Amino acid sequence: MLTALALVGVLLLVAVVQTIQLNRLSDRLDRAERQVAQGQQRDGERLDGLTERATALEKQAGTVFNPEAVAAAVLPSVFRVRAGQFTGTAFAIGKPADGGGTNLFTNFHVVESVWQAGGRQVDLERTGQRFPATIVKVDKDNDVAQLRATGRFTGLTAAPTAVKAGQQIVVVGAPLGLEDTVTTGVVSALRKPEKGSGPAVQFDAPINPGNSGGPVINGAKQVVGIATAKARDAEGIGLAVPIGVACDGFKIC
Repeated sequence: MLTALALVGVLLLVAVVQTIQLNRLSDRLDRAERQVAQGQQRDGERLDGLTERATALEKQAGTVFNPEAVAAAVLPSVFRVRAGQFTGTAFAIGKPADGGGTNLFTNFHVVESVWQAGGRQVDLERTGQRFPATIVKVDKDNDVAQLRATGRFTGLTAAPTAVKAGQQIVVVGAPLGLEDTVTTGVVSALRKPEKGSGPAVQFDAPINPGNSGGPVINGAKQVVGIATAKARDAEGIGLAVPIGVACDGFKIC
């Protein structure tokens, strides 16, 4: 009898010990699960933070001025213009023209001799190829002319808002007939209309005869102006017709 009671006591003791151990193990498992959950939450928060930082860096990289990228995107849409004895620059703009073909902008003074003589045909040149184009419409006061080519070329996009002083720009053209010339600078000022001249974008990127009619491009690869003149006897003073003036007058952007 005593032996049986002793055995029962031992079994009860073993059961109590096992219960205590099971409870301890259960507590440890609960703590481990909480620690794992907390670790996963921290990892998730770190991942979210890294994702936000990566997104911010991507946006920042997108706003960095990259003349090489701008030039690569713009050059296929820019042409040297031959109008009689004169040469200049023109660029495709907007969507394809009605009925097919491509609309382009250049300066009126580039095609003035042909226009005044009653002619309407000029030539576009690029990478050793020549494409015929027609003078469709001119704005003598603002020194802008619209051309139309039968070929299909990618049109550049006009900036939706006016450029601001200090913004970096790229100017593409054919100074002295040298095709695919790229220069960079900043917008120096926006000039209001004066007697005998319309509004103008002043910039400091180098330009020369032959740049006339070429696009002035912002960091987002949008046209902000049409290069038109360089101040005589001065360096770092170039002028462009604001693209908004041309777009409003010709409705082809």
